[in-house]
Amino acid sequence: MGNSVEWQDITYKETFEEETRGLIRRRQTDSCCKVGDLEGILNSLYIMDGADWVGRGSLQDTILSARIAAYERFIAQWKAEDGNPGNL
Repeated sequence: MGNSVEWQDITYKETFEEETRGLIRRRQTDSCCKVGDLEGILNSLYIMDGADWVGRGSLQDTILSARIAAYERFIAQWKAEDGNPGNL
């Protein structure tokens, strides 16, 4: 049974790390990138997550969950750095 979930854990971790690296890179290189922009993308990801009426399958569900978690964490950390828990 361990192998049946192991691929999901690996995929989740790899996707989360890749998404986080991309967000870090974007923040460092795109001076126009603001927290509000990332919150807009996160809201779109939430909509995608809720719009699964035909079934994405385990792989796409895992990837989407990891992307959402990466955005949530990155946005929370950015807000904490700025000392502003509200919208920016």
